[in-house]
Amino acid sequence: MEFKDYYKILGIDKNASEADIKKAYRKLARKYHPDVNPGNKDAEKRFKEINEANEVLSDPEKRKKYDKYGEHWMHAEEFEKAQAAGGGFGGGVHFEENPFGGSEQFGEEDFSEFFASMFGGGGFSSSRGGRRSVRFRGQDYHAELQLRLSDVYKTRKHTINVNGKNIRLTIPAGVENGQEIRIKGHGGKGINGGPDGDLYITFSIVNDTPFKRDKENLYLDLDIDLYTAVLGGEVIVNTLGGKVKVKIKPETQNGTKVKLKGKGFPVYKHEGKHGDLYITFRVKIPTNLSVREKELFRELAKLRNHE
Repeated sequence: MEFKDYYKILGIDKNASEADIKKAYRKLARKYHPDVNPGNKDAEKRFKEINEANEVLSDPEKRKKYDKYGEHWMHAEEFEKAQAAGGGFGGGVHFEENPFGGSEQFGEEDFSEFFASMFGGGGFSSSRGGRRSVRFRGQDYHAELQLRLSDVYKTRKHTINVNGKNIRLTIPAGVENGQEIRIKGHGGKGINGGPDGDLYITFSIVNDTPFKRDKENLYLDLDIDLYTAVLGGEVIVNTLGGKVKVKIKPETQNGTKVKLKGKGFPVYKHEGKHGDLYITFRVKIPTNLSVREKELFRELAKLRNHE
């Protein structure tokens, strides 16, 4: 994952004030907001970058770390702990502003030598020539995978591209919106032989069905005509698992609820187990009645009133 220059993303320089940051963010956020650019993936990506940049630069502590450590700013505490543990150099060794500057000023070997010269010999991993260098865990990556609700009704394989690398995933049925999974070792490369970071994927589930989902249960409002509600009958319901016949009792009232056991959504990581489907019947009153139909309804009304 390449270094992101947050100052460049917001179109400001490194000496920008808090007011400058806020002004630049608001201007760009309005320009690239998804509501202003519906369906525009490039604008959506830009909007996320703008928000990420603002989150860091508008926070004085995060900005300080970013200015000092560049792309490695999230490892600032590790660097400083290692610096404190090295001892012997007191305040004589310090970081210049953004010494790593997007990986241009220090390659990985330079990075190793730099820390080796800082920390000398104590308690760090070996490097060339008997000198010691510091191992750092690679950066964790975060990605969002958007799927349709119908996509996660069954266990499926998906391929995503992270930093130019295709990763094939098996996504269990029943995954929920906002759920996050971790894929170990698929984040950034470790430094000086340190472990690679992890990849965290957050699922964004778009409901492309007429059902409402609440965990493993599904809910459906189903229209039925007046005659079926009065006389009874059956209707065909297209569930996510296939078509099901549902019997309707005579004199079914508007708002009547029925439960279809086991016809709901799969339970995450419990193969073969499903929730329930709850159906609410909505009785539709006929419209555009003919003269004869109106006469028949009047006759029915008279019969009811004489009972």
